[in-house]
Amino acid sequence: MKKNPNSLKQKIQSLLSAPGYKPLRVSEVISALKVPPQDRKEVTRSLDRLLQEGVIVRIRKDRLILPSEADLVTGRIEMHERGFGFVSPEKAEPGSRSEDIFIPAEDTWVAMHKDRVVVRIHHGMEENRSARNRKPDRDRPNKRMGRVIRILERANPTMIGVLQRSQHFHYIVPDDPRIGRDIYVRLGDNPMKAKVGDRVVVKLHEWKNRHINPEGDLAEVIGSSDDPSLDLVVIVKKFGFRTDFPADVEQQAEAIEERVSSEERQARVDFTSDLVITIDPDDARDYDDALSLKKLSNDRFQLGVHIADVSHYVKHGTPLDLEAKERGNSVYLPDRVIPMLPQKLSNGICSLKEGVERLTFSAIFEVTPNAEIRSVKFASTIIHSAARLTYGKALSVLESQPGHEALVPNPEVRALIRSLWSLASKFRQKRFANGSLDLDFPELKVYCDERGLAQKIEKQENDISHQLVEEFMLLANEAVAAEIQNRTVPGIYRIHDVPDEERLGEYRELAISMGYTMGDPTLRGEIQKFLKSLTGKPDEYILKLNLLKSLKRAQYSTSPIGHFGLAKANYTHFTSPIRRYADLIVHRVLRRLIQPKSARSEIAYDAATLENIAHHCSTTERTADEAEKEAVKLKLIEYFERQLHEHKLDKFDALVTEVRNFGVFVELPKFMLSGLIHVSTLHDDFYQFEPTRQKLMGKRTKRVIQAGDKVQVEVDRVDRFKKQIDFRLSEESDSKVRKKRPV
Repeated sequence: MKKNPNSLKQKIQSLLSAPGYKPLRVSEVISALKVPPQDRKEVTRSLDRLLQEGVIVRIRKDRLILPSEADLVTGRIEMHERGFGFVSPEKAEPGSRSEDIFIPAEDTWVAMHKDRVVVRIHHGMEENRSARNRKPDRDRPNKRMGRVIRILERANPTMIGVLQRSQHFHYIVPDDPRIGRDIYVRLGDNPMKAKVGDRVVVKLHEWKNRHINPEGDLAEVIGSSDDPSLDLVVIVKKFGFRTDFPADVEQQAEAIEERVSSEERQARVDFTSDLVITIDPDDARDYDDALSLKKLSNDRFQLGVHIADVSHYVKHGTPLDLEAKERGNSVYLPDRVIPMLPQKLSNGICSLKEGVERLTFSAIFEVTPNAEIRSVKFASTIIHSAARLTYGKALSVLESQPGHEALVPNPEVRALIRSLWSLASKFRQKRFANGSLDLDFPELKVYCDERGLAQKIEKQENDISHQLVEEFMLLANEAVAAEIQNRTVPGIYRIHDVPDEERLGEYRELAISMGYTMGDPTLRGEIQKFLKSLTGKPDEYILKLNLLKSLKRAQYSTSPIGHFGLAKANYTHFTSPIRRYADLIVHRVLRRLIQPKSARSEIAYDAATLENIAHHCSTTERTADEAEKEAVKLKLIEYFERQLHEHKLDKFDALVTEVRNFGVFVELPKFMLSGLIHVSTLHDDFYQFEPTRQKLMGKRTKRVIQAGDKVQVEVDRVDRFKKQIDFRLSEESDSKVRKKRPV
């Protein structure tokens, strides 16, 4: 009888973690486990799997050991353009530090960006021979260091780049500058007719020697690197996003009955007679949250936060579930959405559309007019949305803009919007009073034509219509997290760890260098006070952005350590199960808690399974964020490049953010984009750099250019490969000596 693979893995791990264990070879492990001859092949396969997963590692003389016993860590490496990298540990041992491990450039071996690697930790300079003569470097932070000793898994079997040719061979220059190496390409007879300058896909060969460039075979020709309509096609291929669903997934989705059965309706709390609305972006394709507010008495309201009941349709272990898990989340690019679920669900039966019945999972609060929560319960519900509102329509009502009655003709809906904001604004005030940080940023929206070319770019502010929805989503997320934690069952939480004091200190120095005063940044109140002082100031966006970079990244975890940025002890993601797999898992965990034991239909997840899902969802989220930001940047570059080619140079308001001897860096608030004005483009005078005062001064005119100046600029040069945009001052721009910087 075959051994259970999971049981074998547990026995192997127990053996290797036992007190007094001495590293054994494979044959010795088999003997120690007293495995009968017929099961030895299965043990060998289990050992191979554990080695591949990085759960155990092989050291000298082929002996096996747990990574923690040999100062080894498994994780994904994030490379930097300058050659060094950071590895985020996959698992933190109890009592160990979990911060990223710095990998110097000379210690990255043959690792590429996002590869899964094994790293050996350095415990001092004497253990790092290559570090003995290393000079202090701002790229080498004061944290754990290590070197890559093994590649467990290549992140990408293929690479995208622009085909070039030297005297003797072809090669590609990778699109991603973090790859750091050109890749030699074998074209063979070149049946694809690839030409120098084409953007191509190369299938990589195994790379073992860092002193020799990697090699690969031509796999696909995408098109000319000068064709901006292919930018987003490249993004999809580069990040490995699947745009189509497997046949069995589509078949399962198509088989789902859209009509709500009478049995299902009777089993749910009925909200179809309540006034329920959705508020979403103008171009939203899926609506996964809705709101209701009903007066119960003079001092009581019933607030309903209704979320699409995706878990009713997507069951554990089905093709739909496995595909959603693999994707982790939806991806939003300027010209398309790559959904986590097929259109039949994401845009259809799960989407809370106006005028149709939809199944929901709701957080139902009893609250006072002063935003005090008296009770909360969770229930499987059914709703009938009365109105599909956009943020713009909701804002027109809240601000009583001219024509708002025509935009929202139903007076009951208008009254509901105002009542919801009255309540949400009080919750918002309390949240900030409790220490939440105001790090809301506007979003850049790129509108593309049918060819995928950028036609219009808008900055979307986080106005009160957005804040209305945001506060109630935060409220529901917090309540669900508290419920799961209070029931002491394994769950997935959205966590944001406390920031590193050293990084906060560096941020304070930056603020001071820009002329601002800031108290102790390790005190939340001082950060809040500083953020409030920035409101309306020229440097507000820059300093907020840099503060965000100084904080740790939010992620998913089974450890409910709280959310630093929101100042919440309990927090999870519950409100977007159409587009986030972590939310779908939270729905399943919560439903199991509120169902009677005799009627429980949801699987009971163990902590180890949930931790793996949490880690995977954190990874897919980072990948999606990276792709979305890169796509927007490419469309911005295309937008400005077209201005140059068409000789239609618009003028843009800009803010000088930094002055160097070679020019000034500017930020374009409308586009949330930075660029350089090179000193060579300043033709009206010869400018000299004054390093002590961080300014440029005209030798003849005494004109001063320094940080904080408001100027007008136009595009001067676009470098698509480096993804850089240079500007020059427009003729009308008059950068006078600015007023004294506020302190």
